[in-house]
Amino acid sequence: MSERERLDFIRQIVARDVQSGRHGGRVLTRFPPEPNGFLHVGHASAICLDFGVAAEYGGRATLRMDDTNPTTEDPAYVEAIARDIRWLGFEWEGEIRYASDYFEALYRMALRMIEDGFAYVDSLSEEEIRAHRGSVLEPSRPSPYRDRSTEENLDLFRRMRAGEFADGEHVLRARIDLAASNMKLRDPLMYRIRHAHHYRTGDAWPIYPFYDWAHGQSDAIEGITHSFCTLEFQDNRALYDWFIEHTRPAAAGFERIPGAEGGGGEELGSWDPRPRQYEFARRNLDYTVVSKRKLLLLVEEGQVSGWDDPRMPTLAGFRRRGIPPDAVRAFCGQIGIGKAENRVEIATLEWAVRDALNARAPRVMAVLRPLEVVIDNYPDVGFEWLEAPYFPSGVEARPEGWPETREVPFTRSLYIERGDF
Repeated sequence: MSERERLDFIRQIVARDVQSGRHGGRVLTRFPPEPNGFLHVGHASAICLDFGVAAEYGGRATLRMDDTNPTTEDPAYVEAIARDIRWLGFEWEGEIRYASDYFEALYRMALRMIEDGFAYVDSLSEEEIRAHRGSVLEPSRPSPYRDRSTEENLDLFRRMRAGEFADGEHVLRARIDLAASNMKLRDPLMYRIRHAHHYRTGDAWPIYPFYDWAHGQSDAIEGITHSFCTLEFQDNRALYDWFIEHTRPAAAGFERIPGAEGGGGEELGSWDPRPRQYEFARRNLDYTVVSKRKLLLLVEEGQVSGWDDPRMPTLAGFRRRGIPPDAVRAFCGQIGIGKAENRVEIATLEWAVRDALNARAPRVMAVLRPLEVVIDNYPDVGFEWLEAPYFPSGVEARPEGWPETREVPFTRSLYIERGDF
């Protein structure tokens, strides 16, 4: 089997790109969590992939907070995310980046999208937009506001930015294809009005970008070469590419981030380099809930002591439980990266933890509920000392200063665990 065949499909793609000189041979990945909760075991695979691929191919990895929803985000989550990534053993390049850093650039690009005829302000309500959406078998119905003039759209969008309208009064939508088989392309929403305080920008913005608009453009601004995400975003890839292909980077009035190498010209889709999105399948751990919404509910209802409760499947919870970070990395390496979703037995995680602890946690016996046992045919000669191992057989590495074995007494009268009788 060749080296390439031994790699997972994402590493095969990256290896091929590096060999062919795509992106000038550069590899720049990013981990883009939303700061609306603590990281959980499901995030660990993505972290190991993003930072691992960058390290393996001589590249760089950055950390960017996807902070486009001010009602759910908190700086405490930012701190927790950074702490958990470092605990896992990874470090990002430079300072933490934020989607909110690009709000002005995204706004200017959206204005140019309107001028180029690729976006319009829609005044339908959320329920009306949903009613116009159609289905997989029938196309969406056009909004009566879809054919507004460029001047009217620009005026309305600027007034949205100025805070003149109430929440939900207008949205900005991309004008793509109402009959597209991929429903993500049926005039998706780009901006909504939300008069909410943002933990970084304060009250400066009454409009906030949707994920699909902010995500790909942020990747392009930063010069990301390989964008990894889970399969739930597979249909979003077409939208990711469409936005990048239909924007004019130079119109945004920003400078590329140092180290991004390359830049965007005035022509459509002139991002250089242009990021590419690749999707991998989730690995669902048995008996484990990883929905941040449900985990937050446990915290808010007081069912657990916090996000770092040892019973929680969060990385902070793992840390308090005593699980070492190399066990989590080993677990992620064992379950691997693939395209087909599957379930992972909880025993796989337990094995990784046990294997990591074998070399660092000396083992001794203890009796919690003693039951005296007398061995009638054993001579009553006092103590006999036997040798017992501290570590399982085959374990070579052990904590400095710890011997391999210890002495334990053996007598005619013993105490065993009551439940073992």
